[in-house]
Amino acid sequence: MIKSLLKNIGEYKKDALMTPFFVSLEVLLDILIPVLMAQIIDQGIATGNQRNILVIGLGLVVFAVLALIFGMLSARYAAIASAGFAKNIRRAIFVNIQKFSFANIDRFSTSSLVTRLTTDINNVQNSFQMTIRILVRSPLLFIFSLFMAFRINNELAVIFLFAIPFLAIGLALIIKFAHPAFNRVFRTYDRLNQVVQENLQGIRIVKSYVREAHEVQKFETVSEKIYRMFSKAERIVAFNGPLMQFTMFSCMLLISWIGAHLIVDSSMTTGELMSMFMYVMQILIALNMMSMVFVMLIISRPSMERISEVLNEASDLTDPEEPLTEISDGSVEFKNVSFSYSGKKDNLVLNNCDFHIASGETVGIIGGTGSGKTTLVQLIPRLYDATEGTVQVGGQDVRDYSLQALRDAVGMVLQNNVLFSGTIKENLRWGNPEATDEELVEACCLAQADEFIRKLAQGYDTYIEQGGTNVSGGQKQRLTIARALLKKPKILILDDSTSAVDTKTDYLIQQAFFETIPETTKFIIAQRISSVEKADKIIVMEEGEIQGIGTHEELLATNKIYQEVNHSQVKGFGEVYE
Repeated sequence: MIKSLLKNIGEYKKDALMTPFFVSLEVLLDILIPVLMAQIIDQGIATGNQRNILVIGLGLVVFAVLALIFGMLSARYAAIASAGFAKNIRRAIFVNIQKFSFANIDRFSTSSLVTRLTTDINNVQNSFQMTIRILVRSPLLFIFSLFMAFRINNELAVIFLFAIPFLAIGLALIIKFAHPAFNRVFRTYDRLNQVVQENLQGIRIVKSYVREAHEVQKFETVSEKIYRMFSKAERIVAFNGPLMQFTMFSCMLLISWIGAHLIVDSSMTTGELMSMFMYVMQILIALNMMSMVFVMLIISRPSMERISEVLNEASDLTDPEEPLTEISDGSVEFKNVSFSYSGKKDNLVLNNCDFHIASGETVGIIGGTGSGKTTLVQLIPRLYDATEGTVQVGGQDVRDYSLQALRDAVGMVLQNNVLFSGTIKENLRWGNPEATDEELVEACCLAQADEFIRKLAQGYDTYIEQGGTNVSGGQKQRLTIARALLKKPKILILDDSTSAVDTKTDYLIQQAFFETIPETTKFIIAQRISSVEKADKIIVMEEGEIQGIGTHEELLATNKIYQEVNHSQVKGFGEVYE
């Protein structure tokens, strides 16, 4: 876990190393300052020697200023290193997420990934900064202060040897009980983010159903749960403060009592006792700082584990050792294909699907909700891999191609049409970053989008809000179709992507496909038979199985399911398949 995180320090190694260097110099000066204080008292104040007071006092000022400068430099380098470390981890997580297959993404909820990219990384950043600065300073300060204390008086210094085991046991108990508590807290943070995300994405539904009070209650329930869990975890950690205070004051009382007797017996000077007190404070401060770091590490350890899970997650879909990069044509063949999201054969979503589509053919797919239509087409560009059987494109198993080459050859318009914040041109060029303005217009004409775009005030430079909220559902569908067409794919998949447009526009889009991209293999998932009746082949699906393949006329004559769907849509009654 630690190794996978530390490799993200990258170009900030120098800053990470400079921090302990300046911390060490600062500690060295902090150790020497009590020595000078003792000399001022014993060689200046006690003897009345003004010259010694001035000379030693000047040295004390110089040491104090240098310690301040070194402290500022260590803080600066620690801030740069920790911020850079967090930036690199954030980037590494995001880059790795881009490599995930749909199956990988299914293992992590969106809200959980957001929490890991924000809250968890902030925790790790703070811990890293404290580690390279305070966790270096504290042990050095403790060791050297303890060494100097033993040089002054062994009898007083030995008190700390009894205090250390007491503190160690206390911290071990705190860590044991606090770590699982914070683990539960951060898992609940995922749920809180999920509630907020769902509410914001579905705010129009919330308002239309007047469910604001329900959503507020749902939020408050999760928020209250986090409050209770975090309070419980913090109460455990809070024992660290009283434990340190008890140890510090106990040591101070013992040293004061024993030190007073030693001065009376002339076994110790006043200056030595003063410097001993300063070393005592430094030792206790060092112990207190170390305990604070350990507490922060307790809090951040679950975050480190959660971040490492994402960093170490390998994509289920990878390129073969020698991938094919050329796809000869848009032919598609399914050979006894079965698929399960869990990978288990007893929970199949698709079962023994077998068909061949020649390059350039138009294929309609009809079936009820949950029949496996979307899953079927997602196997073509390897958004998932078949559990059994093989999927071939251009005569080759899709697993033999490089993912980039395969997906470049497949244009896909999913059920959930997504537009990104930016202009219409910028959204369209997701399909082809090098597309000219003329190519944009041509694709939009095919998708029946050019007319409404030109009516907008800014035309193709109109800004699309996040999620495409300032365009209608039908307009959004037409823009995403145009975006897919700009790829000039060998295979075009339209997953119920004309459901929000009127029948006339749907007809014009289908007609444009038949006339202008005849060499492109087209898969059209639709609810309306009118959208697919001119297809070369129509696949009828039910419960993950192919129940029929043929033309519109053939299926009307032979397939009962297709007959019922057609009857319900044409006559307006009977069982409706959605």
